[in-house]
Amino acid sequence: MQLEECYQKFGGDYQDVKARLLNENMISRLVIKFLADPNYQNLCSALEEENYGEAFRAVHTLKGLSLNFSFGNLSTSSSSLTELLRHWDTVPVDRAVCEQLFSQVSADYRTVTEAIKEYEHQLDESLK
Repeated sequence: MQLEECYQKFGGDYQDVKARLLNENMISRLVIKFLADPNYQNLCSALEEENYGEAFRAVHTLKGLSLNFSFGNLSTSSSSLTELLRHWDTVPVDRAVCEQLFSQVSADYRTVTEAIKEYEHQLDESLK
């Protein structure tokens, strides 16, 4: 699987990220490093604890990474959850909406990470 095919699997915009970062090897290394980023796990923990301030920070960072890497659907869903949680300290969080948006973020995150893991596995196999 080529990196562009990986992007197609999760609805990303490979041409956009390539236009900004220019180097496919660098994009590949950074995309694989995304798997180790703790923000999704931090988001899960924060929402479980109803710590909306921490949840906002985690999803806001996840949104930024997704936008920088042109992760498409994950960018959109994490942006929606970010906006819901943006004023967590002044506006009560609608838990039902939060749960629905988090469910979409989770689905999009799984799609991205599964495609990246498959890409990484095939890359490792080709180096053997």
